[in-house]
Amino acid sequence: MGRRKKARPARSRGRQVKLDAIHWSEVGARLDSDGCAVVRGLLDGDACRAYASAYDAAARYRSRVVMERHGFGRGEYQYFAYPLPDRLAHLRRALYPSLAHIANRWHAAMGMEVRFPDDHAAFIARCHAAGQLRPTPLILQYREGDYNCLHQDLYGEHVFPLQVAVLLSRPGEDFNGGEFVLTEQRPRMQSRVEVVQLKQGDAVIFPVNLRPVSGARGVYRVSM
Repeated sequence: MGRRKKARPARSRGRQVKLDAIHWSEVGARLDSDGCAVVRGLLDGDACRAYASAYDAAARYRSRVVMERHGFGRGEYQYFAYPLPDRLAHLRRALYPSLAHIANRWHAAMGMEVRFPDDHAAFIARCHAAGQLRPTPLILQYREGDYNCLHQDLYGEHVFPLQVAVLLSRPGEDFNGGEFVLTEQRPRMQSRVEVVQLKQGDAVIFPVNLRPVSGARGVYRVSM
């Protein structure tokens, strides 16, 4: 995905954002209007480098996927194993309640019956009761010319409708190109494309599948 440059000694981009400083009303408004929302500096440079440098630590992961073998694109990714790294587990627990509030509001708007508990542990228990036992957080690795085909990450009966991705590398320094692209398929209209500009440590929140959109005749569903 893009052309990699020779790495230079990295510098920290400053402290990561405090989770209680995230303006969730703004995040929700962005998701409603644009279909995605960016949280700047969710991870600092040191945390990003720590995750990236541990990519070859096989004990951290439960499986590795080479995308070209499955027609997914070019590159690879690995699913984290339980127990998750402490920082990752904390982020997942801390982000979940506010995301669940948005998810429940969206499901109500779309007339979908499923609701999500306020507590992340309760949602995990629901998944485990349905036989969904494997952790789904993953880390991707791209080299020169690699790419990821457009796709949806849908796994199992219980699918949480929002997803968070964090850029670990430095655009313009570690790589060129490599844009994060979302497409929105609207009923009886042409698809809309959104290119999300991220810096190292920034997170993008986006739908896994469906989101509600308000139109002249009320709310309708679009697929991402």
